[in-house]
Amino acid sequence: MQNLPDAARFAHVTDWVFDLDNTLYPHHTNLFAQIDVKMTAYVANFLKLPLEEARKLQKELYLQYGTTLKGLMERHGIDADEFLRIVHDIDYSGLKPNPILGEAITSLPGRKFIFTNGDRGHAERTARALGILDHFDDIFDIVAAKLTPKPARETYDTFLGLHGIASSSAVMFEDLPRNLVAPKALGMTTVLIVPRDFQPTFTETWENDPEFTESVDFVTDDLAGFLGKIAPVR
Repeated sequence: MQNLPDAARFAHVTDWVFDLDNTLYPHHTNLFAQIDVKMTAYVANFLKLPLEEARKLQKELYLQYGTTLKGLMERHGIDADEFLRIVHDIDYSGLKPNPILGEAITSLPGRKFIFTNGDRGHAERTARALGILDHFDDIFDIVAAKLTPKPARETYDTFLGLHGIASSSAVMFEDLPRNLVAPKALGMTTVLIVPRDFQPTFTETWENDPEFTESVDFVTDDLAGFLGKIAPVR
């Protein structure tokens, strides 16, 4: 695992795959925190639970099933469309255009994708607010994944097959270590995005993944800067 980008390690890459939340925008913007609160409220309202109990159950479902949505579907048969609509009804005004990131993404040769456990609408609104939506070839969301979230291996297989991506020529940027286990096993180069200054402020960043060290090739707290150090060698 390395902290400094080694441009030569990316010379083979033809497909660039980016997670969305806490990856294309920094964690300190707290955008996903709004979704997190909405999910807790949904669980509380749907199951008629106090917020504290709903919060605990939400996290249990996330850890067991990969997303709260998947857990609620498996255990309680909820309407996925309704859930996605409600939890993504958030305020995007805290996101500001990031032209430096946009230029860095544009300079990368090959195709660029957003691969998210959220829905397409949320991904589009987020990327548009950042000023980078037009830099991506496509968005692979939870609906395209047939509601099976990362880190499930079959979801990565579906994504790669849909776009005809050779995993050995692709790189995955993610903020959750466990979501890099399958990409690494498939032969993708992996980059973990952490909060700025490498100071984790939420437990999900450093989840207790037994395969963590083997599944992460690079770590950075500055995605735009990292990409900028790779692109010039092209």
